[in-house]
Amino acid sequence: MSDQPDDLDSYFLVETEDEDGHRARTLSFSRSPTVLLTFAANRFTRAASKIYAETYGIGVVDWRMLVMLTRQPGATVTEAANTIGIDKGAVSRCVSRLEKMNLAHKGELHANGRSRGFWLTEEGRRLHDRILTEALGRQHLLLDGFSIEEIEVFNDMLRRFLHNLDKLNAAKGE
Repeated sequence: MSDQPDDLDSYFLVETEDEDGHRARTLSFSRSPTVLLTFAANRFTRAASKIYAETYGIGVVDWRMLVMLTRQPGATVTEAANTIGIDKGAVSRCVSRLEKMNLAHKGELHANGRSRGFWLTEEGRRLHDRILTEALGRQHLLLDGFSIEEIEVFNDMLRRFLHNLDKLNAAKGE
């Protein structure tokens, strides 16, 4: 049973009018969760990208891969793409960059003869640890004023959102 109101769309929409009097309905910037999530993700990613590039010489996707390979050493491009939620081409370009920077290395071909796992080098692990300290500090600032219970609820909502997104993508054949 859903707790959603009967006319949920009206909650998500606003009426607009241009200078010629043309009226239209569109998504609200303040009441549509997908809009708010997109705005927050874009701002967070833009700010993180700037800091990581200026301070550490890497991009935000590179940082995500450092985290991925710390969490799951030996991950393949496909595994990383599925976990992180970006396309395989972007992951492949990222691991190539990390290899050139001596932050990661690839292993032997897997039994399927097509894929290889990737691991962080010692230098990659050190960089991960340096950035992690800053990333945690940024996370603390972003969650200022939230109780641990609110953070747990927020995380639960985001996990449910991701689950529903997976269902949506499966229904669309993605």
